[in-house]
Amino acid sequence: MGREVAEGVLIPFIGTTLGAACVFFLKKGMSERLRKALTGFASGVMAAASFFSLLLPALELSEGMGRLAFVPAVAGFLIGMLFLLALDLLIPHMHRDRSEEGPRSGLKRTTKLVLAVTLHNLPEGMAVGVVYAGWLYGNAGISLTGALALSLGIALQNFPEGAIVSMPLRAEGMAKGKTFLYGTLSGVVEPIGALLTIFAAGVFLPVLPYLLAFAAGAMFYVIVEELVPDMAQGNHSNLGTVCFAAGFALMMALDVGLG
Repeated sequence: MGREVAEGVLIPFIGTTLGAACVFFLKKGMSERLRKALTGFASGVMAAASFFSLLLPALELSEGMGRLAFVPAVAGFLIGMLFLLALDLLIPHMHRDRSEEGPRSGLKRTTKLVLAVTLHNLPEGMAVGVVYAGWLYGNAGISLTGALALSLGIALQNFPEGAIVSMPLRAEGMAKGKTFLYGTLSGVVEPIGALLTIFAAGVFLPVLPYLLAFAAGAMFYVIVEELVPDMAQGNHSNLGTVCFAAGFALMMALDVGLG
């Protein structure tokens, strides 16, 4: 595995770490407007990355199937959604307690917050791993610049996620160093998931279109189940929607321009 792949799988983790470091520079906790803006931007980046970097290549790789070329993309997408749904049911998750005073699961809020963001990062790490695996094994439908665009896009999306972990914990009185550690650790699953996916893809290379669509489905689950509801929470505002559009446009430009 070359230097390009090693750097590519670490870029999203760096984005999470930089976001978590906001706790050292922002004196006050994250405002509702800032949270909505960051969540909307992250949603837009993930939506564009899912389509342009994952679903579109999956469809292109299946062109030889003729009219059935949609099958791998549809099947992989639905399986990815169901996989995240299963994880969501198994792991106590933040959205289950949004409308309640106390936690139903019995876990501390800080623990649930880290688990929630870590769960978000799992499909993103898989997505990066699948795309780099496709490039490593010489798949003509995936370029190194396209894989890099996905890594950069997810890093942009991870920056607000790192801040979303560290800033609220700091506002609750936790020490800066500890909140930074929590934010950083929430992104560790990404390079691990990416590397495991790369190694596994060597065995499952014939089903690469399914794997690409699987990662897209998992990411879309996170968007619909977590990010969009969080963006719409509280007082009505169009800020999240505007930032969603900005994130989507930026990731689309990165993917098409670099790919």
